[in-house]
Amino acid sequence: MTNPYAPQPQPAPPWPPAPPTAPRTAPKWARKRYVLPALALALFLGAGIGAGDQDKTTTDAKPAAAKPQPTVTVTTTATATPEPAPTVTVTKTVKVTRTVTARANADSGASESDSGSGSVYYKNCTEARAAGAAPIHRGEPGYASHLDRDNDGVACDS
Repeated sequence: MTNPYAPQPQPAPPWPPAPPTAPRTAPKWARKRYVLPALALALFLGAGIGAGDQDKTTTDAKPAAAKPQPTVTVTTTATATPEPAPTVTVTKTVKVTRTVTARANADSGASESDSGSGSVYYKNCTEARAAGAAPIHRGEPGYASHLDRDNDGVACDS
Protein backbone atom coordinates (compact mmCIF):
# COMPACT_ATOMS: atom_id res chain seq x y z
CA MET A 1 0.00 0.00 0.00
CA THR A 2 1.22 3.50 -0.86
CA ASN A 3 1.22 6.54 1.37
CA PRO A 4 -1.68 8.90 0.38
CA TYR A 5 0.16 11.91 1.84
CA ALA A 6 3.33 11.48 -0.16
CA PRO A 7 3.98 14.19 -2.82
CA GLN A 8 2.86 13.20 -6.28
CA PRO A 9 5.09 13.99 -9.29
CA GLN A 10 3.76 16.95 -11.34
CA PRO A 11 3.41 16.60 -15.12
CA ALA A 12 5.47 19.02 -17.22
CA PRO A 13 3.50 21.90 -18.83
CA PRO A 14 2.89 21.64 -22.60
CA TRP A 15 4.39 25.11 -23.26
CA PRO A 16 7.94 26.25 -22.63
CA PRO A 17 8.56 28.36 -19.53
CA ALA A 18 8.65 32.15 -20.00
CA PRO A 19 12.10 33.71 -20.09
CA PRO A 20 12.93 35.74 -16.99
CA THR A 21 12.30 39.48 -17.41
CA ALA A 22 15.02 42.01 -16.81
CA PRO A 23 14.51 43.89 -13.54
CA ARG A 24 13.42 47.52 -13.93
CA THR A 25 15.76 50.17 -12.80
CA ALA A 26 13.01 52.39 -11.34
CA PRO A 27 9.21 52.30 -11.14
CA LYS A 28 7.09 54.63 -13.27
CA TRP A 29 6.37 57.05 -10.42
CA ALA A 30 10.10 57.45 -9.80
CA ARG A 31 10.64 58.57 -13.39
CA LYS A 32 8.14 61.41 -12.88
CA ARG A 33 10.25 62.60 -9.99
CA TYR A 34 13.03 63.50 -12.41
CA VAL A 35 11.15 64.40 -15.59
CA LEU A 36 8.69 66.94 -14.17
CA PRO A 37 11.25 69.10 -12.34
CA ALA A 38 13.49 69.04 -15.42
CA LEU A 39 10.59 70.29 -17.58
CA ALA A 40 9.78 73.03 -15.06
CA LEU A 41 13.43 74.15 -15.01
CA ALA A 42 13.53 74.28 -18.81
CA LEU A 43 10.32 76.35 -18.82
CA PHE A 44 11.67 78.90 -16.34
CA LEU A 45 14.99 79.17 -18.15
CA GLY A 46 13.21 79.69 -21.47
CA ALA A 47 10.96 82.35 -19.96
CA GLY A 48 13.96 84.10 -18.42
CA ILE A 49 15.83 84.15 -21.72
CA GLY A 50 12.76 85.30 -23.61
CA ALA A 51 12.10 88.11 -21.14
CA GLY A 52 15.45 89.75 -21.83
CA ASP A 53 15.75 93.38 -23.04
CA GLN A 54 13.86 93.67 -26.33
CA ASP A 55 15.59 96.93 -27.36
CA LYS A 56 19.12 95.50 -27.55
CA THR A 57 20.45 94.36 -30.86
CA THR A 58 23.61 92.39 -31.33
CA THR A 59 24.71 94.35 -34.44
CA ASP A 60 24.73 97.77 -32.70
CA ALA A 61 28.09 98.10 -30.96
CA LYS A 62 27.87 101.70 -29.66
CA PRO A 63 25.47 102.72 -26.91
CA ALA A 64 22.33 104.49 -27.97
CA ALA A 65 21.70 108.10 -26.93
CA ALA A 66 19.09 108.65 -24.27
CA LYS A 67 15.73 109.57 -25.70
CA PRO A 68 13.93 112.48 -24.06
CA GLN A 69 10.90 111.32 -22.10
CA PRO A 70 7.96 113.48 -21.07
CA THR A 71 7.61 114.02 -17.33
CA VAL A 72 4.40 114.35 -15.41
CA THR A 73 4.14 116.42 -12.24
CA VAL A 74 1.05 116.13 -10.10
CA THR A 75 0.38 118.80 -7.48
CA THR A 76 -2.48 118.39 -5.06
CA THR A 77 -3.72 121.14 -2.79
CA ALA A 78 -6.18 120.20 -0.09
CA THR A 79 -8.04 122.77 1.96
CA ALA A 80 -10.20 121.71 4.87
CA THR A 81 -13.13 123.85 5.84
CA PRO A 82 -15.00 122.83 8.96
CA GLU A 83 -18.65 122.17 8.38
CA PRO A 84 -21.07 123.94 10.67
CA ALA A 85 -22.65 121.69 13.26
CA PRO A 86 -26.26 120.83 12.50
CA THR A 87 -28.83 122.50 14.69
CA VAL A 88 -31.37 120.16 16.22
CA THR A 89 -34.64 121.49 17.54
CA VAL A 90 -36.88 119.08 19.43
CA THR A 91 -40.45 120.01 20.17
CA LYS A 92 -42.68 117.74 22.19
CA THR A 93 -46.36 118.39 22.54
CA VAL A 94 -48.27 116.48 25.18
CA LYS A 95 -52.02 116.61 25.39
CA VAL A 96 -53.39 115.55 28.74
CA THR A 97 -57.05 114.87 29.17
CA ARG A 98 -58.34 113.96 32.58
CA THR A 99 -61.86 112.76 32.91
CA VAL A 100 -63.33 112.59 36.37
CA THR A 101 -66.88 111.44 36.80
CA ALA A 102 -68.70 111.56 40.09
CA ARG A 103 -71.73 109.47 40.94
CA ALA A 104 -74.70 111.13 42.49
CA ASN A 105 -75.02 108.83 45.45
CA ALA A 106 -76.59 109.52 48.81
CA ASP A 107 -73.83 107.56 50.51
CA SER A 108 -70.97 108.73 48.24
CA GLY A 109 -68.52 109.57 51.04
CA ALA A 110 -68.63 106.07 52.51
CA SER A 111 -68.24 104.33 49.16
CA GLU A 112 -65.15 106.32 48.19
CA SER A 113 -63.35 105.75 51.44
CA ASP A 114 -64.16 102.03 51.39
CA SER A 115 -62.94 101.34 47.85
CA GLY A 116 -59.91 103.65 48.04
CA SER A 117 -59.93 104.20 44.29
CA GLY A 118 -62.44 107.00 44.07
CA SER A 119 -64.07 107.58 40.73
CA VAL A 120 -60.84 107.61 38.68
CA TYR A 121 -59.84 104.39 36.91
CA TYR A 122 -56.73 103.81 34.79
CA LYS A 123 -56.52 100.75 32.57
CA ASN A 124 -52.69 100.71 32.67
CA CYS A 125 -49.72 102.80 33.81
CA THR A 126 -49.32 104.43 30.38
CA GLU A 127 -52.78 105.89 30.73
CA ALA A 128 -52.00 107.07 34.29
CA ARG A 129 -48.74 108.71 33.16
CA ALA A 130 -50.52 110.43 30.26
CA ALA A 131 -53.00 111.87 32.76
CA GLY A 132 -50.08 113.10 34.91
CA ALA A 133 -51.15 111.04 37.91
CA ALA A 134 -48.20 108.62 38.17
CA PRO A 135 -46.94 107.57 40.70
CA ILE A 136 -50.16 106.81 42.56
CA HIS A 137 -49.98 105.92 46.27
CA ARG A 138 -52.37 103.55 48.00
CA GLY A 139 -55.44 105.48 49.13
CA GLU A 140 -55.23 108.13 46.38
CA PRO A 141 -57.87 108.29 43.63
CA GLY A 142 -56.88 106.08 40.69
CA TYR A 143 -54.84 103.55 42.71
CA ALA A 144 -55.55 99.92 41.79
CA SER A 145 -53.73 96.71 42.68
CA HIS A 146 -53.23 95.78 39.00
CA LEU A 147 -51.10 98.95 38.59
CA ASP A 148 -48.87 98.06 41.59
CA ARG A 149 -46.56 95.29 40.37
CA ASP A 150 -44.37 94.88 43.45
CA ASN A 151 -47.23 95.50 45.92
CA ASP A 152 -45.34 98.18 47.82
CA GLY A 153 -48.23 100.65 47.92
CA VAL A 154 -47.01 102.78 45.00
CA ALA A 155 -48.57 102.16 41.57
CA CYS A 156 -46.79 103.08 38.31
CA ASP A 157 -43.59 103.95 40.20
CA SER A 158 -41.13 102.91 37.49
